[in-house]
Amino acid sequence: MTGRLDGRIALVCGASSGIGRAIAERFTAEGAEVWGLARNGDALESLGLAGALVFDLDDLDALEAGLADFPPAVLLVNNTGGPPGGPILDAEAHEFGKAFRRHVMASHVLVRGLLPHMKAAGYGRILNVISTSVREPILDLGVSNTVRAAMAGWAKSVSKELPPGITINNLLPGFTDTARLGSLKEARAAREGVSTDEVEQSWLGGIPEGRLGRPEEIAAAAAFLVSEDAAYVRGQSLAVDGGRLNSI
Repeated sequence: MTGRLDGRIALVCGASSGIGRAIAERFTAEGAEVWGLARNGDALESLGLAGALVFDLDDLDALEAGLADFPPAVLLVNNTGGPPGGPILDAEAHEFGKAFRRHVMASHVLVRGLLPHMKAAGYGRILNVISTSVREPILDLGVSNTVRAAMAGWAKSVSKELPPGITINNLLPGFTDTARLGSLKEARAAREGVSTDEVEQSWLGGIPEGRLGRPEEIAAAAAFLVSEDAAYVRGQSLAVDGGRLNSI
């Protein structure tokens, strides 16, 4: 590790598992003081981070009330599990509101709460872990496709208002080998009456690298985007997807 994050305090949401956990571990290895936020306190404690914040991002009132006890983080990773899969026309209207609240509104609360610390330090990095569906909708993820695009639009708007030295960017993971992907694979297999291997092979057929991504690979890109090396990268969406996207 290069120690690019020495002395920085980071808050990583969804740090208890998957991509969030890999990011928390990478930031720690890079020298940051990392605080994890998740619903699963036991999983957070097992990471041995500098601190653990047990919150449900669906509960905005509790989140906002708890901000006074948060660390003065200058690195913020907005990351949380996506809504259930399924065709968009099968979704009830309230499912969009719930997902919007968990992703966009919770992220907004955290940015507003931590921004004073970033301004005081003259340095800040906000990173949103979203999805490649920002650019190309993914089959059977109707609600997620909608909300991820909203998240990217929010981030672009925020990027125009942040002061110099404080940036916001998005990471767009492709098909990454996590428990979340496993559950989506099982749900799709059940809906289509096929095996999970067949579902995975259908995904791999569109990935030039020919494999699923690893959480550690997403974390490596995250470490770059929150470092001083990425000071001139602002309001961008970086896909880490093995070449799956067709868009330029």
